[in-house]
Amino acid sequence: MTKRVTVFCAAATALVGAGQAATAQDLTEVTFGTNWVAQAEHGGFYQSVADGTYEACGLDVTILPGGPQVNNTALMLAGRIEFFMGGHLDAYFAVQEGLPLVNVMASFQKDPQVIMSHPGKVESFEELKDLTMIVQDAATYYEWMKAAYGFNDEQRQPYTFNSAPFIVNEDAAQQGYLSSEPYAIAQETGWAPDVWLIADAGYNAYSTTIQTRQDVIDEQPEVVKCFVEGSILGWYNYLYGDNAAANALILADNPDMTQDKIDFAIAAMIEQGIVDSGDALELGVGAMTDERSESFYNDMVEAGVLPEGLDFAKAYDLSFINQGLGLELRPE
Repeated sequence: MTKRVTVFCAAATALVGAGQAATAQDLTEVTFGTNWVAQAEHGGFYQSVADGTYEACGLDVTILPGGPQVNNTALMLAGRIEFFMGGHLDAYFAVQEGLPLVNVMASFQKDPQVIMSHPGKVESFEELKDLTMIVQDAATYYEWMKAAYGFNDEQRQPYTFNSAPFIVNEDAAQQGYLSSEPYAIAQETGWAPDVWLIADAGYNAYSTTIQTRQDVIDEQPEVVKCFVEGSILGWYNYLYGDNAAANALILADNPDMTQDKIDFAIAAMIEQGIVDSGDALELGVGAMTDERSESFYNDMVEAGVLPEGLDFAKAYDLSFINQGLGLELRPE
């Protein structure tokens, strides 16, 4: 569980309107389950806990970290938590399986999934086809890579979350997370791998979504609105403002995290436009659109990941986003 710091930032007033910040006894308790242990990629949410943005519109938010032995999706389906850090594709799977899970915001406009190669080995994403691909089993983005670029199963060997096979083989490429494996490999070897963001190659999935149940949307829309808008402001403030208090909470929740890893991740997210790019530049952080959602669905059908005829629009709700909230917080 995170500690709460009752410090209000100026941006939080955007959620309060003409009224005053909620008093402690008025706060509605909600829990947000993340998809992994605390890290900078969760920073916008920790920011709004730390600076009081969630409290300003009436929520007492607990962040429940995920991990290899934690199933926060199941907790949300069971009604034990209100929000979960989901993804674009898993909400489509939920529709396919008849589960009432809905994405209400996309924190990341670009999926941070990358493919790494040895320095100078290839000059384009497409040239990775000539290498051995070290990618985990059942990676749906690899199914897209097969359909879009002609990668194949014969060239793939399973990734076991050990980078040694990649490090010693110049003819191999390995999956990674933008802010994690590239940094770890550089620290271990002294050389930085070339990093190919699959989003820049055309994989247009949203990532790090806020996911909730349909009944929460129907019965507590004001809670959803507060959490979504608070998270939008949290991401602007975390990336472009004073994030020291949020980082302190991340470090407290994850003893294996270090400040240098956080600093690297923040710089990578800003440089690559993970949070603030594309539609978010005009609609605000958290943006999602019908057009992009349909395009991604069609890509997944073509890749054989999803069936044709799925009512994919049930996977998301645009009611709480795309209003330009927080655009003034972006540096010019």
